[in-house]
Amino acid sequence: MPQSGCPLCLEPPAPALWRNSRLRVIDAADPAFPGLTRVIWNDHIPEMTQLDMAARRHLMDVVWVVEQTLRTELSPDKINLAQLGNQVPHLHWHVIPRWTLDTHYPQAIWAEAPRRSAQRQESWAALKARTAARMPACHAALRRALETM
Repeated sequence: MPQSGCPLCLEPPAPALWRNSRLRVIDAADPAFPGLTRVIWNDHIPEMTQLDMAARRHLMDVVWVVEQTLRTELSPDKINLAQLGNQVPHLHWHVIPRWTLDTHYPQAIWAEAPRRSAQRQESWAALKARTAARMPACHAALRRALETM
């Protein structure tokens, strides 16, 4: 059941990449971290343990399909998975492609960014632009993978 004031209960400004009756997958559209994807449970609940086993399995199957598709389509150095809910107590997973060149690697994307040389910043900017250009094909592949689950 939606909760007033919850940003994840509200329909996002951009349409979901994929949805079913229980959850939706969205592009977080974070320009600093291309490919950052969220899997959001539709009902306003804060914890995984509030789902029954079948629902937990379904949610994690979707998270794993998103991870695999991002790995295949974007070739990141690492994928981070995060389910926090400290600021928004609505069950959702962040699936975050990471590259050793990104602004925060190896720290979490929410941590303070370490200092980077100008050359490394330029290299990340170029990789980020190439990755952003691949996002339409990545999203298409993600939709196909989720439809065939």
